[in-house]
Amino acid sequence: MAFGQVVIGPPGSGKTTYCNGMSQFLSLIGRKVAVINLDPANDALPYDCAVNIEDLIKLSDVMNEHSLGPNGGLVYCMDYLEKNIDWLQSKLEPLLKGHVWSSYSVESVDSVADHYLLFDFPGQVELFFLHSNAKNVIMKLIKKLNLRLTAVHLVDAHLCSDPGKYVSALLLTLSTMLHLELPHINVLSKIDLIESYGKLAFNLDFYTDVQDLSYLQHQLDQDPRAAKYRKLTKELCDVVQDFSLDKESVGNLVKLIDRTNGYIFAGMESSAVEFSKIAVRPVDWDYYRYPYWASGLSVGKLQFYCLLTGDT
Repeated sequence: MAFGQVVIGPPGSGKTTYCNGMSQFLSLIGRKVAVINLDPANDALPYDCAVNIEDLIKLSDVMNEHSLGPNGGLVYCMDYLEKNIDWLQSKLEPLLKGHVWSSYSVESVDSVADHYLLFDFPGQVELFFLHSNAKNVIMKLIKKLNLRLTAVHLVDAHLCSDPGKYVSALLLTLSTMLHLELPHINVLSKIDLIESYGKLAFNLDFYTDVQDLSYLQHQLDQDPRAAKYRKLTKELCDVVQDFSLDKESVGNLVKLIDRTNGYIFAGMESSAVEFSKIAVRPVDWDYYRYPYWASGLSVGKLQFYCLLTGDT
């Protein structure tokens, strides 16, 4: 059994930077980490990737050979990857061997730890709520390799400065959550830059906790383009609030991800009651041995966690 994160989000939201920073953080706290680049358009990687999709297919080759644009080319690449899933499986299998101690166990025991996997996916949002290729790739890997994965959805925090864009981001996030059917964590990236786009209409907790969205209605009514869609906007906000979307430093984000993908239970042999107790109690592991990573803002339902640009 191996654990990891599926890192997704719109272009420019900071996925590759996140993977780079998260891999460094996880290495500092003693985990073996492998970053898997599945974005064929990402040709400037700041990290050493264990697996690179460009060894299988290149976006530039697809665009030239099939006269496709970048969006069509990415859909083609994901379809090609799905049909050649055995290639990816063969690349990942050598990473999924090994034993380390379990940090969360009541007693220190050996458990199959393998490498902790970070999947860096393309930023084309259609891949994650319209097309099924990316989802099929993830589900096949989960089944074939016994993976426990959590989706980490990054959204650029500057969208909070525009009510219309914020509602659109909520809809995108919710659609992706429902489509992927994975444990899901939403992250507002570049939170330290948010004020540079203008003062927020409400405090940050309003946006991270996705509180009563009816308060946004007045803000939207100030925009003549949005005013005529008032009824539609209200209905969309009601849909978002029927579901539940947290802000912390990288360490607290890792804690939450470890709970959602089951990493905290690795190597444990306990009853369901004991598992439940462990899942709700504070994790007694000092993530903050390295204060450099602890700089962040503290979150809170559809909810977002917040990361500074320096955190990733």
